[in-house]
Amino acid sequence: MGKAKNLLAEYNAKRDFAKTPEPSGEARGSTSGNLFIVQKHDATRLHWDLRLEVDGVLKSWAVTKGPSPDPEIKRLAVRTEDHPMSYAEFEGVIPKGEYGGGTVMLWDRGTWSPVKGKSSKDIDKGHLHFSLRGERMKGEWLLIRLKKKPGEKRENWLLRKLQDDHAENGDALVERELTSVLTGRSMAEIAADKAGEYSLAGKKDDAFLAQMEKAPSRNARTARAKRRNDGPLPKFRKPQLATLVDEVPAGNGWMHEIKFDGYRTIVAAKGKQVGVFTRNGKDWTDKFAPLVEALRSLDLPACLIDGEIVATDAKGNPDFSSLQRVLKRGHGAQADGDALQFHAFDLLELAGEDLKALPNIERKERLEALLSKSEPPVFLAEHIIGAGEKLYQTMCGAGQEGIISKKMDAPYRHARSKAWVKVKCTRRQEFVIIGWKKSSAKGRPFASLLMAQHEDGELIYKGNVGTGFAADDFDELGPKLARLERKTPPAEVDTSSARGVTWVTPKLVAEVAFAEFTAGGNIRHGSYLGLRADKSASAVEPEREKSKAQDDDAVEISSRDRVVFPDSGQTKGQLADYYDLIADTMLPFVGKRPVSLVRCPQGRARKCFFQKHDSGAFGDAVHHVPIREKDGSSEDYLYVEDRRGILQCVQMGTIEFHGWASRSFAVEEPDRMIFDLDPDEGLDFGDVKRAARDIRDRLADLGLVSFAMLSGGKGVHVIVPLSPGHSWEMHMDFARRFAEALSLAEPDRFTASMSKAKRKGRIFIDWLRNQRGSTAVTPYSARARSGAPVAVPIGWNELKSIDAAKLYSIDEGKKLIDRAGSKSLAGWGFAEQELPNF
Repeated sequence: MGKAKNLLAEYNAKRDFAKTPEPSGEARGSTSGNLFIVQKHDATRLHWDLRLEVDGVLKSWAVTKGPSPDPEIKRLAVRTEDHPMSYAEFEGVIPKGEYGGGTVMLWDRGTWSPVKGKSSKDIDKGHLHFSLRGERMKGEWLLIRLKKKPGEKRENWLLRKLQDDHAENGDALVERELTSVLTGRSMAEIAADKAGEYSLAGKKDDAFLAQMEKAPSRNARTARAKRRNDGPLPKFRKPQLATLVDEVPAGNGWMHEIKFDGYRTIVAAKGKQVGVFTRNGKDWTDKFAPLVEALRSLDLPACLIDGEIVATDAKGNPDFSSLQRVLKRGHGAQADGDALQFHAFDLLELAGEDLKALPNIERKERLEALLSKSEPPVFLAEHIIGAGEKLYQTMCGAGQEGIISKKMDAPYRHARSKAWVKVKCTRRQEFVIIGWKKSSAKGRPFASLLMAQHEDGELIYKGNVGTGFAADDFDELGPKLARLERKTPPAEVDTSSARGVTWVTPKLVAEVAFAEFTAGGNIRHGSYLGLRADKSASAVEPEREKSKAQDDDAVEISSRDRVVFPDSGQTKGQLADYYDLIADTMLPFVGKRPVSLVRCPQGRARKCFFQKHDSGAFGDAVHHVPIREKDGSSEDYLYVEDRRGILQCVQMGTIEFHGWASRSFAVEEPDRMIFDLDPDEGLDFGDVKRAARDIRDRLADLGLVSFAMLSGGKGVHVIVPLSPGHSWEMHMDFARRFAEALSLAEPDRFTASMSKAKRKGRIFIDWLRNQRGSTAVTPYSARARSGAPVAVPIGWNELKSIDAAKLYSIDEGKKLIDRAGSKSLAGWGFAEQELPNF
């Protein structure tokens, strides 16, 4: 147990056992040797401590929000120090001011074990696939360690339930299980029973009531804990803004929130002092009096909170038009106060501490702890880790605006950033009103409004909006437009559109929903939503969607002069230039397909390695798709879909791209079959060519069209494109039986066994590339071989005159592009055909 004692050194050093009731760190194993417990811990923030017995101690993780039985929900789990086995029986109150001060409940207990083929030693590798047999947590679970950033002290993991008979939707466990598995007490009962002085056990009638009166309320304890001198009321800070993108970021490195349809707000609070500011720093405290009172009642320490003020429609959904109506009516009626809500999503300062350098996820945890006792109309904006696409689809289905996605490890920046991105369900932007056209309808002061936006310092006309106006919109806009009338147009407008227009000084900002911009840049199917008093007209510019498929940011290639192919002299810069040139020709074969990369950061003569997962270092155009592994766990695999993605891989030392036989959006539906002809050392390329043509003929006998590709090594790939719709099992079974049939028919020429002994004098028909998860080099990929060769599609007639599988190199990109458009390669690699019965 000497090792265990060392493991408990950190635990012992953090605690004064003369003051805390926690057990001291002494190493001993349990009877079973595989105990697990979960303790609900109301400390600085409420969390659940998952502890697994390993080597005589309890390996521990603090799980934010508690374990979820929903496989779609990933929970942040922060690794903490190892605990002694005696801690498995601890339940009580750690005194305030001591490490981990707060209430501890024994929430679950049972036994655990790694799944078959796994080990507790996998923890050191950054992952653990295990089964729980507890009173509450059951079935298979997965712990995955996130990549640690420079200077980051915490060790962040993700906890996720795997799909099995014990999986459930939502947070059923923490929502319904509220008492101790040891004593049956609630957290409040445990908190009130310091050393048993407030125990209700055995007390009835008057004695019970008397004891209840002695126990301090939870709200009273909370209020006392928050009353402290923590510095002055924070000053306004400019908020971080999100970049509009057209695709939800994938992977575990992102957290996703609802995009609220309201006014962005910065709240400064300290006790009864509360200030509410717009994104531009305007003090709107008086405009939101009911919310200000709700914030004052929380008696918060000095803090600066970023969030959104919204009002809800009849269905309870945030709605900008409803917010406008509330603000127009004022706040005299209680009903108006009920309609306003404040949704907090970030914390910039707390008790005099500047938090902006902390990661997004840690700031959110601090905010969650700060607002743990808040009640409507003050809300904590919930988030999910990963599964952003599902949240986005849910929001769009509910008619909401969209979602905000944030990099979990990014700091807070007072500017627009790619660490915060927004994906909208509908197009909505701000426009400056520059004029109006008269209406013939009675009681309607105008028929439509002319809109504009600033581009390169100039106001540009963007079309008219004539729908979406309610009666009170006309009442509000009519007088305001009249006061701003002018004789000349503030922007250049074509003659037909300018006819009959009354021009106004461009000071009013309107928010408009619309279908799209026309080819001429005008609003199509625009609908007025309301005025934006929190926006300055001079700041209104087009909000252009940044497409990942058409990203205009160039990829900077560092160390361009580094020699990657030492025998032929080509550099990293030349390799990047080749891929930049060939990208459009290559993408139909490599794009949106899980890939494994051959990376040679120091060149092909040094260490090269395969990589199929990414911790986020490649760049924003290298995407991730979660794929189920054989053991039931899920891992994020790489894929690219544009030139930028390819080049970001090259920047990270990639030479080769190897792709799955299925697409990233349908990984369980293979769409191409590959037979890699690998000759024994004694055979020449003529033998390989004849074999390829014979295989083509045998496939044709089965009704299948096939294509040839020079591998850039020493063999030929025979590629069979297929329509998706069959399983991997069928796919691999066909390939195996086809290869075995050929080897049985001509045993002197072919073998379907990868055994070196059986390959002598024969060609190995490698059918194993058709297994789920296997890869093959993609067309036009460079090879990490002498001379920088390329895997090249070839016509069957051309193959007759080819002398080697290394026909072209990265120096011949222009020639390869010209070849790709030639008659001999017309339609190469594509065919609509199904897997036959064989």
